[in-house]
Amino acid sequence: MITLVKRPTPSQFWAYATPVLAVLATMVAGGILFAALGKDPIAAIKVIFYDPLFGPNAAYFRGQLLVKAGPLILIAAGLAVGFRAGIWNIGAEGQYIMGALAGASVALAAYPAESHWLFPAMVVAGALGGWLWGMIPALLKTAFGTSEILVSLMLVYVAQNFLAYAAFGPLKNPEGYGFPGSRNLQQYPSAHNPELIAGTGMHWGVVAALMAVIATYILMQRHIAGYRIRVAGEAPRAARFAGVVPAKLVMFCLGLSGAFAGLAGLFEVAGPNGQITDSFNAGYGFTAIIVAFLGRLNAIGILLAGLLMALTYIGGDMAQLMLGLPTAAIQVFQGMLLFFLLGFDLLTQYRLRLGRARA
Repeated sequence: MITLVKRPTPSQFWAYATPVLAVLATMVAGGILFAALGKDPIAAIKVIFYDPLFGPNAAYFRGQLLVKAGPLILIAAGLAVGFRAGIWNIGAEGQYIMGALAGASVALAAYPAESHWLFPAMVVAGALGGWLWGMIPALLKTAFGTSEILVSLMLVYVAQNFLAYAAFGPLKNPEGYGFPGSRNLQQYPSAHNPELIAGTGMHWGVVAALMAVIATYILMQRHIAGYRIRVAGEAPRAARFAGVVPAKLVMFCLGLSGAFAGLAGLFEVAGPNGQITDSFNAGYGFTAIIVAFLGRLNAIGILLAGLLMALTYIGGDMAQLMLGLPTAAIQVFQGMLLFFLLGFDLLTQYRLRLGRARA
């Protein structure tokens, strides 16, 4: 008989070993899944994890790694702060959409004006759009005690409807021959978020992601506010005695994560994606939750986890093209990572004991 025994203190070894074991278990389980679909599991794992970095066209795909990792890291950095405080923003996807809509609206309202101030104005609008969308569950939680998990998640579907309305309505390209979608911001120099170094995938969104990693590291490890956030998550009653005001903490954490997600949406619509369409959202807001936990809610860990998850995005697309794997199989493969991560994370707080449970 196997029983779980609570550890006196969380295991530091398992805290760092859990992400590694989760990745290895995902590879094994994913290989079994690919074999069940009639594909060579070794070839599939190689295409997903090896070929984007060292394969024949690796020079191109290594640049795409930053393109995919940028929004994941930026969103996850904001989410991790709230998660450390026990505040669960599950609606970053909606905040990502609203940030993109707000930033793109500024650019399209000014079209075809050329100005050096246009892109900074879009950045401010993107952050503000995400922040405002994040403040809705914050205000409802502080005023009425509603669950920020449910409210933030339900607001994703509201944001998706706003996105469809904008793509078919007010932001629709008047020169687009009736097709839904806005003008392409890649063709609007003042509003475009281009590569800063050709061929690397480095654009302002990646720079913002790196700055977010540094800022959240300083906040959580070197600032009194980070200490209060950690205490609030680990011992809420002690945090109140230490002077932490729960309402202010909720509004700060949800506002910060919303602003970061809004920035990610703005940099995406002004750069790699280029335009507002009804299918603009790519699931970055949900995937960033996996990135945050895979990185152990630590800034440096999130940076590494974001690059790993971006690798599965790129490798998954390659596996679909080269091996004919269905999209659903790749999504299940990515979901396995969170499943195994949460499963192995149990060993951080508990140890396994063989034999009869003690009275």
